[in-house]
Amino acid sequence: MATDQDSTFPDGGGPLNPGEQASAISRSMEPDAASSGRGPTKARTTIGRDHVLVMFENTLTDGERNLVQGGHREEVENVRRTYQEVMEKEACELIAGITGRRVSRFMSANQVEIPDAAAEIFLPEPDGGSELVREAEYREDRA
Repeated sequence: MATDQDSTFPDGGGPLNPGEQASAISRSMEPDAASSGRGPTKARTTIGRDHVLVMFENTLTDGERNLVQGGHREEVENVRRTYQEVMEKEACELIAGITGRRVSRFMSANQVEIPDAAAEIFLPEPDGGSELVREAEYREDRA
C-alpha cells in the first residue's frame, strides 16, 4: 500500500474533506508491485457514517487469472485471504490516519470469477459527533 505521504494534512493545509479522504484512500489502498505483483486497475472508496468501503476491479494477476481459468479458484481465494490477513493491520492504520477514526472491525471479500473484484470494509469507532455524523443522523430522523 502506498503510504509515502501524510494524506490528512496535504501541503500543510487543514484536514481533508470526505471527498478528499475517499480519494486519498483509493490511491493509498492500491497495492504496489513489490507486495502483490500488481494492483487493481480501479479503486473506489465510499465513506459513510459508520463504514469505509473500498471497491476494487480487475484485481487478479495474470497468474491468478490463469489459475482460476484452470479450475483452481479455491487456491486463489485462499492466497487472497492470507494476503488480507497479513495486510489488515497496515490497512486499518491507513484508514485511521486518513479519517482520524480508529478502525474497530475489518472485513474483506474477493470475487475471483472473471470479471474479478474485491471489497474492503472498515468499521471505524464513532467519531464523537462530528457535523457530518450529526447531519446524517438528523436526516435519518426526519425520514
